[in-house]
Amino acid sequence: MKARAILNPRAGLAAARAVRALESDPAWRGTEILVTGARGDARAFAAEAAAAGYDAVLSIGGDGTANESAWGLLGSQTALGLVPMGSGNGLARTLGIPLRADRALGTLAGAVRRRMDVGMVNGRPFLNVAGAGFDAQVGADFHAHGLRGGRRGVMTYVRLSLLRTWSYRAEQWRLSAGEGRFEGRALVIAFVNGRQYGGGAVIVPGARLDVGLLAVVVIEDAPRFEMVWNATRLFLGSIEKFRRYRHFPARTAVLEDGGAFVHHRDGEPEDESARLEVTVQPLALTILVPAVTAADVRGPFAQP
Repeated sequence: MKARAILNPRAGLAAARAVRALESDPAWRGTEILVTGARGDARAFAAEAAAAGYDAVLSIGGDGTANESAWGLLGSQTALGLVPMGSGNGLARTLGIPLRADRALGTLAGAVRRRMDVGMVNGRPFLNVAGAGFDAQVGADFHAHGLRGGRRGVMTYVRLSLLRTWSYRAEQWRLSAGEGRFEGRALVIAFVNGRQYGGGAVIVPGARLDVGLLAVVVIEDAPRFEMVWNATRLFLGSIEKFRRYRHFPARTAVLEDGGAFVHHRDGEPEDESARLEVTVQPLALTILVPAVTAADVRGPFAQP
């Protein structure tokens, strides 16, 4: 297999372990390794590989690296393989890819190629989840914390979420999503392609990656104690039982709140915008999927 690996060095020791695992795995021997140095590098490296007819691009990093790598592969036959090194790893978890580099590489060596949908927000892609509200604000907090040299990881994200809970005030939104409409205060407006944010927090149990639809989730405003109490449902796979939760299937959606607001794509904070126009590109990306996941009738793929 002709493959290129795109490595985010910010993963530190985990990145170094991933390189050693890659170089020692016979299935990936000869894989070209390119290291990102700035935002946009992963997209450019992936696009070059697609144009050169590579079979696969391995994204070794977090959700941001995966997002950029996928952006460079959209519409091509070059498959994306995820070697998760990030804090959330939402799509990798949904696909059943191990979180240890050596195991991930071993799994990907025997993976099958599947086509998956890709969401778009104002013309920019997301693979897993995009949105606005509380999760976008926590994502911005997490990003700023990292830029200051703070530790990353799931526990840091949880801590920052709890801190933000006591100061966050739900915004007033106007949303149209397919046949669904919502106007009012909401904690979260999420556009979901996968199943979870990452770290085991499942936002749409049973979501599929290849049906040409997004799940547009609204979690309405709630008192703080109710918000904290029901947050555990995300990790129990039962968030749909929360009385303030609703979701609409949609191919297109528009979100506004009367002013500029923070939003995110796959957990990465974006510049403020006054309007989000969301669409889905059906089956736009080829991705490497563990054979057991691809064969699971309750898994994230509907098509055989």
